[in-house]
Amino acid sequence: MHLAIEEHLTNIIAYAYDPGQAGTIRVRFALAAPALSVEIEDDGHPYNPMEAPEVDTSLPLDKKPLGGLGVHLIRKNADELSYARREGRNILTLMSRVTPVGLTK
Repeated sequence: MHLAIEEHLTNIIAYAYDPGQAGTIRVRFALAAPALSVEIEDDGHPYNPMEAPEVDTSLPLDKKPLGGLGVHLIRKNADELSYARREGRNILTLMSRVTPVGLTK
């Protein structure tokens, strides 16, 4: 999940805003067993990562087109994804099932 969050935040910072444009990114976490939900909201350009084409990971590195691997990593490192564009804001929700650890009596 950490990798998926990092990739999405990196994509927002790199691509969501015009040069010199200020923006706001909000990250909300919710833990409701058995799932961790992370909502990442930004006011950048509209972008739905759910519509990005799948990356062909079988291609040799020198044959792969640039871009798309970040979205691929997001998809592979979250159990569920959803996207919405509301009131001029992109909202990506990532959900991952979690297993409690270290809960011994």
